[in-house]
Amino acid sequence: MPGPVFLEGDRVTLRPIEEEDLEFLQAQVNDSQIWRPIGRSRPVNREQEREFFENDVCGDDTVVLLIVADSTPVGTVGLHSFDREARNAELGYWVAPEHHERGYGTDAVERVVRYAFDQLGLHRISARVFAFNEPSRRLLESVDFTREGVHRDVEFVDGEYHDAYWYGLLEDEWRQK
Repeated sequence: MPGPVFLEGDRVTLRPIEEEDLEFLQAQVNDSQIWRPIGRSRPVNREQEREFFENDVCGDDTVVLLIVADSTPVGTVGLHSFDREARNAELGYWVAPEHHERGYGTDAVERVVRYAFDQLGLHRISARVFAFNEPSRRLLESVDFTREGVHRDVEFVDGEYHDAYWYGLLEDEWRQK
């Protein structure tokens, strides 16, 4: 039985990840269309996915939610690397390839950004995206994130080094839109 809806968007709902979702998550993060853009270059087995679930998803220092469209899991979105004193966190997300270009990622990110500023009281949200990941860059820019810098050759993925862009969104900028 799926978990309760935590946040509701126009196109998607966001709910806590449950053990029954681990098979879906493992299959997706082993898909090159997912692992390449998020910088994973090693396969993930069931035990590793369970460890991620127990340590990260169920931990107190992250908020990781399943993106669901029409009762179908389509991806994840979340906040991690919280700095409570500075009131900031890093945003992460992915959407399964067969569900791209439907607005699911944008809707999910918008909901989590609202939650981060309105409920968690964050001041700043950052996000990192590979330079080659044009769709993710467009998504962040569409929800008013600003590209703040570049880490050159920061990750070795798929046999080559890649730059990563850092994006940021401040609470007052978000409230002005």
